[in-house]
Amino acid sequence: MKHIVIIATLLASVFMSSCKEQENAPAALDVIMARTSIRSFTGDPVSKDQLETILKAGMAAPTAMNVQPWRFVVVTDKEKIGNVFGTGPRSGMFNTAGAVIVVCGQTTFMRRPFGQPDAPETEQPNIFWYEDCSAAAENILLAATALGLGAVWTAGYPAEERIAPIAEALGIPVGVVPLCIIPVGVPAENPAPKDKWKPENIHWEQW
Repeated sequence: MKHIVIIATLLASVFMSSCKEQENAPAALDVIMARTSIRSFTGDPVSKDQLETILKAGMAAPTAMNVQPWRFVVVTDKEKIGNVFGTGPRSGMFNTAGAVIVVCGQTTFMRRPFGQPDAPETEQPNIFWYEDCSAAAENILLAATALGLGAVWTAGYPAEERIAPIAEALGIPVGVVPLCIIPVGVPAENPAPKDKWKPENIHWEQW
């Protein structure tokens, strides 16, 4: 009987701890509404555990036909960040970031012809890669916010003049395209999220 009481007490403790953690965790809608672009960071590092959590969130994004075309290049070395991203008018946000995540997309995938399960796989263009990777990038931004970090989406694709030097510097292979570059770090600013709610942009039932 004593053992049963001890086990019940332990289970109750675990349950209460789990509930408390859930209560303390930011709700999904709160995170979405709190997300804003952070372009100034303290320079403090972002831990590998934090980065892996952020990337897991990215990989949880929806993806057409479950192709999962996203590929990520994560740069944490300060010197390399400075050499690859830290020049030009946007250099400040990169030089103070704790890490830089380059969200890339594999533009082709292997598949069998529809309705032919025994046919050999052939390489096919993935016309949805940038949509899938955009969803992954948004998840990354939201995950950073949930962890108390800051991040900002900076454009890559389709501006060839931006993505070509980055692809070359990071050794990104042909067929993989940098969609966007996301500096992540401890925020050194606290801007209020923009209110983008505009009912006039909504059309119910039809335009």
